[in-house]
Amino acid sequence: MERPRSVGLAWYEPGDYPRIREAMAESGLPESYAAWQMSATQIEREVARSGVAVVRIRIEPEPFLAWCRDRARVPDGAARAAFVREAHEAAGG
Repeated sequence: MERPRSVGLAWYEPGDYPRIREAMAESGLPESYAAWQMSATQIEREVARSGVAVVRIRIEPEPFLAWCRDRARVPDGAARAAFVREAHEAAGG
């Protein structure tokens, strides 16, 4: 299987993080934004080191929740991954 040229990575802004955690209570997101950001940045670096470009896909709470409602999906980690994949593909990834 050929390695992708780029992958999408869920990205949150500090002000959105509490609402995202509230909406995705079962997602396993760390309690603090700083802990999440440190982990996400490490993943981003590791993927980039492998030669795959990383595209940050910002997840804003209300558009993400609307996306979930439109698709009858529970706002969880699987929905987050599908949202990122869809947005990445729409951006040409």
